[in-house]
Amino acid sequence: MLPVPRTRRTTQNTQYTYSLGCRLYDVKTYPVQSPQGATILIYGHDNGITVVWRGGRRLKAPKQTSEDKHNGATTDDAVMILDSDDDNAPGASPSKAFVDKPTFEENLTADTSALPEIVQTLDLAMGTAVLHVAVLPMPPCSASDAAWNGAEILKDKIVFAVTCSTNDVYVVTLPLTPPSHESKARPELRQSLLAGNAGKGVWGETLTLLAGQGRPGEGVAITVVKQKSVSRSRSQERAVIPATPSPRVIVAVHSREASGTLRFWDVTLDARPGTMNRVEPFQTEYLPSPLSSISFNPAHITQLLAVASPHAVRVYDYSVASLPSDDTSEGPFPTQGSWLLSLYPPFTRGPLMSTARKPIVAAEWIVQGHAILTLLADGQWGIWDIDGASPSTANGGGGGLFSKTHSGLRGSAITTFSISGHLEGTSPLRNPATQKTPAASGSDGQFVPMTPHTRRDAIAASITGGSEKLAAVRGGITITQTTPPRGADAGDESAVLWLGGADPVVSVIPVISRFWESQLRRAIGGGVNLWSGTQPTRMIRLTDLGAGLLGERCTGAAAVLKPGRSSPRANGMDSASDNGAPSASEGLPIEVLLQGENRLVIVHESEDSASFTSRLIGNRKKARTDYGSTKAIIAFPRPEKPNSVAFNLSVSRSGRGGLLRPQQRPSVKGLFSNDGDNILPSTEAPDKGFASDPARDTGLMFFNDLDFAADRPDDESEAENRDTEQEVLDIMEIDRELESLETSRDRGTKRVFFEEG
Repeated sequence: MLPVPRTRRTTQNTQYTYSLGCRLYDVKTYPVQSPQGATILIYGHDNGITVVWRGGRRLKAPKQTSEDKHNGATTDDAVMILDSDDDNAPGASPSKAFVDKPTFEENLTADTSALPEIVQTLDLAMGTAVLHVAVLPMPPCSASDAAWNGAEILKDKIVFAVTCSTNDVYVVTLPLTPPSHESKARPELRQSLLAGNAGKGVWGETLTLLAGQGRPGEGVAITVVKQKSVSRSRSQERAVIPATPSPRVIVAVHSREASGTLRFWDVTLDARPGTMNRVEPFQTEYLPSPLSSISFNPAHITQLLAVASPHAVRVYDYSVASLPSDDTSEGPFPTQGSWLLSLYPPFTRGPLMSTARKPIVAAEWIVQGHAILTLLADGQWGIWDIDGASPSTANGGGGGLFSKTHSGLRGSAITTFSISGHLEGTSPLRNPATQKTPAASGSDGQFVPMTPHTRRDAIAASITGGSEKLAAVRGGITITQTTPPRGADAGDESAVLWLGGADPVVSVIPVISRFWESQLRRAIGGGVNLWSGTQPTRMIRLTDLGAGLLGERCTGAAAVLKPGRSSPRANGMDSASDNGAPSASEGLPIEVLLQGENRLVIVHESEDSASFTSRLIGNRKKARTDYGSTKAIIAFPRPEKPNSVAFNLSVSRSGRGGLLRPQQRPSVKGLFSNDGDNILPSTEAPDKGFASDPARDTGLMFFNDLDFAADRPDDESEAENRDTEQEVLDIMEIDRELESLETSRDRGTKRVFFEEG
């Protein structure tokens, strides 16, 4: 990864592109920060995995000791002489193991508004491509608070699982602190190209091989086992109480072996660096069809969410035996778990009644495992409320899917969504048959050439021709905890929903709880303020993403909490504003990581990217005196000319005046009656005592003013300070006033209608 990214700015966001020298397969954000405050990114590529420490305090520059220079020679000129006789001599002292002690600077790398720089990277070569990476489903925290479910090892180690293209599955542990520059420049690493490969322990890493796979894994998930004092056994007499139980993790992998396979491993994190243990699976579940994705419940850690597209989203519990009477396992878990729940998506639309369900692109746990957010292939999203986590439940509303007020299933075996909607920009996915495409050869229609407008949405072009091609749509959901849970409060979460392609659709839900509540109010007619412009209550689509991807297809997305940014709850988002919504100036609490084929793009919301609605409402609340004259609408009169002159252009031959004689017009109230503030030209008659030259004001002499306004040169300094939005509002108000004048004018005239023939 390049230390300095290529920056591209758009009207909505700023995109930082890191070009990689290898194929990128998967990227994840580790939930625990390093001790010096860095965010850890893990991505798999065609030669292994790379760990990136981003932000926090810098590593101090390596110190140059007296041993590095001898007689004017540098370390590059030094020659190492190896004498095997001396090494094998009985009196020779063995080489000491290198102990890495990195030191960091006192200050942070940069201010919170700047892009965090990359402090350190570490490449773990595995000799094969790493296809999938899985991290623990724990909330983001610091290293000192990382003892999730009693696993103290998380305070010092990075724990994650990977699947390789060679059917191998590994559990990898690595020190949480980034390696120092001295550690990466050790002489023993230069002796062989394979000296720094994963598994040798030179970086303090451990690898545990999970055996039993016959085909490469299509997805992986990992969670921590809660510490228990007594292990499970068939006989109570053989119960063992371990003195110091080692931390354990459960790893689940699904593959396309046979018709579909789901395996579970129980891994003890007690391996020593430089050694590799081998673990066999304790459960193997054969499925009727392959799975699409899996993820563990962050609260009920024994429950696994399995997406079996397009049939259903199912919940599996590996700790509950399907047949307790037939359980013959000797270990802590049964040999076969239980399927607890199936959630069914709606059917596809078509000219005839369709019997095919919409393919499920992704599904993830939200609200600390009490609800499920799902994304379908046509761009529809929905939330299944499993345990009554809806905001309406807290306000005395109905419960979850299986409460007395909900039946769970409705006609045609469709599980009811608590709220549902569609991603912006996915309308072609819902009606593929109605899209205008180039006519096929031999058809009655004429060939329609492709234009930039039709090329803009590549997803629509890829699925045109039938709803069955929705199965080719790829996407995903990433859930990030922005505030830690406290007691009954599940905390705030942000979601990133994406559909891949050459022109990807990526949307962000800043705060799921507030978004859920606003959608429920809108469904029951609760008066949602659509013009509020507040971000936490609406879904935001990221635009112009092709500027960072540079033509590559989007193959994944992740999320990172903004560095140095406190949680929305700490920023005052709990305090209601005038319209009951948090302030829109907070911005997104996360940064979005887009995964290309060979690039990694970090999308950061621009500071000046507030929505037009929020800025428009803010301008309406300000006083008119805050703005200068709207010079795009009027031109200042000459010094010798009056401020307001009225002319009678009526063709009526009344005795009061002629065509070119000035005449007093009725007063117009409202916008045009601003005393002492010449914002718009007035059409009122001059007050008493008004002095002007009648010869200059008679007839069509006002054309001179129009020529003066047309010939007036533009002032660039004034153009920069113009407020075009306020000018638009003024023009709209002018139109309303002119319509009212036209209405009052028609009242005193006669209307004559002519009939033809």
